[in-house]
Amino acid sequence: MESHGKTHQKEQDGDLSPKPITLSKYSNRVELKTLLDRSDRGAALAGKRVVIGGWVKSARAVKKDSPPPPPPVVAVPSPSSGGDQAHTTANIRCTEIIQSKMNIFRRFFDVLSGGGKTYPIFDKTELAGQKAVPPPEYVFYFLISDGSSISSLQVVVDSALSTVPATQLMALGTCIVAEGVLRLPLAASAKHVIELEAEKLLHVGTVDPEKYPLSKKQLPLHMLRDFSHFRPRTTTVGSVTRVHSALTLASHTFLQYHGFQYVQVPVITTTGFGEMFRVTTLLGKTDDKEEKKPVKEKDGFSIDTVKAAIKEKTRLIDHLKRSDSNREAVVAAVHDLKKTGDLASQLEMKQKSKTGTLVKSEKLDFSKDFFGCDAYLTASGRFHLESYASALGKVYTFGPRFIADKIDNARHLAEMWNVETEMAFSELDDAMDCADEYFKFLCKYVLENRQEDMKFISKRVDKTITTRLEATASSSLLRFSYTEAISLLQKATTTKFETKPEWGVALTTEHLSYLTDEIYKGPVIIHSYPKAVKQFYVRLNDDKKTVAAFDLVVPKVGVVITGSQNEERFEILNARIAEFGLSREKFEWYLDLRRHGTVKHSGISLSMEQMLLFATGLPDIKDAIPFPRSWGKANN
Repeated sequence: MESHGKTHQKEQDGDLSPKPITLSKYSNRVELKTLLDRSDRGAALAGKRVVIGGWVKSARAVKKDSPPPPPPVVAVPSPSSGGDQAHTTANIRCTEIIQSKMNIFRRFFDVLSGGGKTYPIFDKTELAGQKAVPPPEYVFYFLISDGSSISSLQVVVDSALSTVPATQLMALGTCIVAEGVLRLPLAASAKHVIELEAEKLLHVGTVDPEKYPLSKKQLPLHMLRDFSHFRPRTTTVGSVTRVHSALTLASHTFLQYHGFQYVQVPVITTTGFGEMFRVTTLLGKTDDKEEKKPVKEKDGFSIDTVKAAIKEKTRLIDHLKRSDSNREAVVAAVHDLKKTGDLASQLEMKQKSKTGTLVKSEKLDFSKDFFGCDAYLTASGRFHLESYASALGKVYTFGPRFIADKIDNARHLAEMWNVETEMAFSELDDAMDCADEYFKFLCKYVLENRQEDMKFISKRVDKTITTRLEATASSSLLRFSYTEAISLLQKATTTKFETKPEWGVALTTEHLSYLTDEIYKGPVIIHSYPKAVKQFYVRLNDDKKTVAAFDLVVPKVGVVITGSQNEERFEILNARIAEFGLSREKFEWYLDLRRHGTVKHSGISLSMEQMLLFATGLPDIKDAIPFPRSWGKANN
């Protein structure tokens, strides 16, 4: 439809036609990136009618120019009256008018600031000694973002178009859908190339400024984690999310181009090792023979009363964080909430002891469980990928992986998303080549396809990020063995490591940081680790001491990609399972792949969140995933 910008005529002033305005798929609106992410920033689209939608990032109101009011009536003194009396009458009338005008502006600013009593901004006002006059009219200027681009569109709205009070219309976070005509800004000094003059407000989704967490001030990233459902509306998290999306698409693009087939592997598995999350329906079962008793109060408090208090105290903390309250007040409120939470836990435990007994895990009969056996959340998809690689050659998957280690730091999550591959007829060097090319492809893809977001991230998060990605994408990654890494660390004279670098110890974060940040100042690949520090399924090297595993390590982040050639020899794998003290019964299906048509194979695993840290310069991995899950924390 022409009126909505699906097509438009050629420019009469030149030979080149601007790109047509296209509607967002499955929506009767135009995405802002269609208007603003053009070489001319949308200037050639002036005069086109569009529908846009987005959330208010900033707002201001400007009073319309109005004709000058008629001059006040000044009494002309008669010869019989004194000139001073006439002068006084004129001054009183002027004072009354000024005071009435000031009342209008006081009410207007009260409404905009959200403070004091709320007055209708367009109420009629009686001027002293005069008839009621029409209300003042304003023009609102909004910066609107719809998430499709780093750029925002200025939308100009006449106050007469809105039936919503100005305080609600102008509040940050308000959703506005408007129809109007694109135009060049009227002000010559305007920062925007194009703006929308709204003719209709089709929708206004209001917010409560007192409760909306993003309305008061810019919150740091660590505080935004408490509002994971709102934080993508911030410019920084929005840009990071678009980069995340680009990395995901780049992964599929690279692997599909090189002949990998996408395979979905299970999230619930019966095979695993290390700290894993158990999946069961047996915990919390009650003894049906034991009579359920009502919950008793503890020191005059019932469980329902305490839970209500927790909700109220949580709201108080949210308010303190949004306001300008000092840190001591927030800490005191958090401490109070913790004490109330402890009380709730005591009451809940007392309730459970009365209504039923929790079954200890070692006493559970998992043959009666949902799956009829032990089940866990998977920590790796490469086990199951091996079975498909043995049939299809090259396969990959992308999904969540779960690690139950009780660790809370800037590099650990309980739930992470990994891109994993498995390649038949492939050895260690092949896997390292794959990791090298894949990693550099991701760096190049982000630079070429998220330029505006990367410019913003360079300004807001890490000024060196673009230079670092460019250097990585165009250089070869240095490869060296674990033994060589230990030798380099032992030669360090200016750095004392908490864990002494000796052959056989696992390389720690400080070891890897020294190698990448201090010595090589860039990504490296370290291979051939001692067999004791890697998984049992990694292929044993000929020296019988090391295994065919590697890590791709980057500055400031650590390991982004791990990889290995897996053991294809039945006898050695069987011995390794016993060496690690694992149940052979659980790995019979895995051993079957070695019994029947075994083949040399290797693969890699990329942590998407670690890659995003490297691509954006973010300091904490909890900001690299939409809803972070870590030890003791699972918001939303």
